[in-house]
Amino acid sequence: FYHCFASGEHGDIFTFLIKTEGLSFPEAVERLAAEAGVELPKPTERAKEVEDERQRLHAASEATAAYFEANLLKGEGREALRYIEGRGLTRDTIKRFRIGYAPKGRANLKDFLSRAGFSQAEMIKAGLLISGDDIPVSYDRFRDRVMFPITDLKDRVIAFGGRTLEKDGQPKYLNSPETPLFHKGSLLFNASRARRAAHDKGRLIVVEGYMDVIALAQSGFEETVAPLGTALTGHQLELLWRSAAEPTLCFDGDSAGRRAAHRSLEISLPLLKPGQSLKYAFLPEGLDPDDLLRQEGPAAFEAVLGRTRPLFDVLIEREEGLAEHLTTPEQRAALEVRLKSLVGTITDPTVRAHYQQELKQTLWVKSRRLVKEMVAGPATAQTAIGRRDNARPDWRVRERALLGSASAGSRPQLRPGAALSSSPSNELQASLRGAPLSRREALIMRTLLVHPWLIVEEAEQIATLVIESKALQTLRDRLLSLQASDNALDRTHLRDQLERLGLGGVLALLERSCAQSCEKFATSEASPEDVTAGWRHLLALHRLQSELRVELAAAERSWFEEGSEEAYARLRELNRRWHQGESGEGLEPGAVQAG
Repeated sequence: FYHCFASGEHGDIFTFLIKTEGLSFPEAVERLAAEAGVELPKPTERAKEVEDERQRLHAASEATAAYFEANLLKGEGREALRYIEGRGLTRDTIKRFRIGYAPKGRANLKDFLSRAGFSQAEMIKAGLLISGDDIPVSYDRFRDRVMFPITDLKDRVIAFGGRTLEKDGQPKYLNSPETPLFHKGSLLFNASRARRAAHDKGRLIVVEGYMDVIALAQSGFEETVAPLGTALTGHQLELLWRSAAEPTLCFDGDSAGRRAAHRSLEISLPLLKPGQSLKYAFLPEGLDPDDLLRQEGPAAFEAVLGRTRPLFDVLIEREEGLAEHLTTPEQRAALEVRLKSLVGTITDPTVRAHYQQELKQTLWVKSRRLVKEMVAGPATAQTAIGRRDNARPDWRVRERALLGSASAGSRPQLRPGAALSSSPSNELQASLRGAPLSRREALIMRTLLVHPWLIVEEAEQIATLVIESKALQTLRDRLLSLQASDNALDRTHLRDQLERLGLGGVLALLERSCAQSCEKFATSEASPEDVTAGWRHLLALHRLQSELRVELAAAERSWFEEGSEEAYARLRELNRRWHQGESGEGLEPGAVQAG
């Protein structure tokens, strides 16, 4: 039994090994049995034969690793050594990772292993020779290559990766084939060394190549692994999650690196669990980790790790990048359908629900940004229309824009953007300067301050409200944060907390906006029933105004593009309804003096 006084974590000795070394339960049992001298149940005769064969393959692989190591330091291997040292690796690192050299001949390794007592069948089964029905004489798989031994979680050599030394040699990297010992989709390069470091540092880094792993380990990033010449698999992700809850996938910043990052999404989404996800880090374009370390040092790579992005953000980026255009409702609807479909592949219902909620909020924010762009004025409108028409200039844009300054008889000089001149978008700066806030938004916040229990009961509704005043946005966010940490806040304590957070000025702004009168339900004397009824009515009106604002933006754009009488009439009617709502008409009657 163990107990960690720092984290409060505890468990038995098996759990300790699983947590600290990333072992599976069978591996932990085997380790402890060996240390205690306890003999595990005897295998069957067939199982013993299989195990004996595996032991022979392990021995052949180990002998091969030693052979490659020795070759690096003599004869033709010295060219490989110069290449490795030219990449910045020290002799200590070369020794620690057992880097070696496979000579040029077709039978050098074959002859060496034969003298060591291994049969050709064993060499072939270990993936060390190339053979086949159309190949009369088997020959060495690896020739004239820098060799990197691949080890299992017990640090036993089970396979190899080799980099060619020929300038135009192909393939540049060559890995062992699948063997009884080696299943490349289930292992990671450097996993045995990295998992202890990952436990100590609380993070695990995944890069794309062997040299990147080795260079990073030499620079102090021992907690680094790489897939074995393939895209990440589900088995490899499970192996990563045994060592860290949120491994960081580090990719080159070029288009190929982005594609590699994006490919990992489909694999990982179905496997996500509470507390188990991925983070992404992207290097400066044109640099891999090895390049970055040599040019700028470890601090530069640490800075890259400090700019990680969550899986959700990378998913959004990928799907937006795949969309050729997002300027029409249909195109945006297609994006939404694709994203919802991908989120639907998440198996865990809790994680899936949170992703669906996050997606809903993200799409809402993006739609708000589009609305603001549409109502920002002529310049933005011209840009938006240009994008819609595939960047071809629209002759109507210039002609319609002239309507704002030209005389139009009895028609008012209504120009794009003018219809919303008193809309909340223009209060963003005004509210921060102490000018009057939108009465409705101020009333929403006052109601929450006077009746904090509403924040607990209506948190989800409050979080999704469209609040145009930046000052009140900040206040809303702080209210939700305080509620999340303390459900029992009273109004006095709440106000004290907000003032300590530096929001005294915002509260004073709010008081000024409600100085003349406020609705009865927003006073401390109101009954819970009146508060609830008034709050529901206020929210309904606020959402109606938000919808009107979107309609008004669309109507303004329609008039701007068409210039028709029908479009102008609709714009005027929506503008009238907007100002009616902003003036407070429709709020619950019976205003009382504030105080």
